[in-house]
Amino acid sequence: MKDNILKKEFGKKDVTRLRNLIKGKSGERTGNGIGYTKKQEFHKEGDVWSEGSRTWTIKDGIKENITKLDNFKNVSVPLFCPECNNIMNKQLDSHYYRAHRKCLNCVTKFETQLKHEGKWEEHVNETYNKEIDQLIKEYKSFMKDKLSESNEGFVTESGEVEKWVGGINLERADEALEEGIKYLESLKK
Repeated sequence: MKDNILKKEFGKKDVTRLRNLIKGKSGERTGNGIGYTKKQEFHKEGDVWSEGSRTWTIKDGIKENITKLDNFKNVSVPLFCPECNNIMNKQLDSHYYRAHRKCLNCVTKFETQLKHEGKWEEHVNETYNKEIDQLIKEYKSFMKDKLSESNEGFVTESGEVEKWVGGINLERADEALEEGIKYLESLKK
């Protein structure tokens, strides 16, 4: 029985560790570290900075590496719905995620709640008006691009280069743009 006697003494660090475990402070430090640490930089939400050859940002409180594939991150569908944390495996979940950033069940619950509160028509009209505003924005961009193109020559289907004489009537183009925007504005509810 004398072989069971503890021959090792506990050091101060071991005793401190046991006390912390008993008190429920399992993450507490038991000793002081010595060494070199570089000056820490603290960043806020949306900050963009470089460390070495990488560029970083903070999104939703998480440090993320900015890569060439960031656009793909927005297109790809996550495994879990960000709102309800359920698995996104239904056939329509990917389509609803791209449009609403949540799964079909969450969109259905949201729309049902709107109908129950009597705000459904307002939501439909607001969505419709946002689509028209986006269409107006795209129309203005399209017209700006077309007006900035040169009309020095065009290549036909047969490969011949045609040179056209004349220019764009900017006043008429501006009038057509304004008429188109006025028509689109009249479609709003």
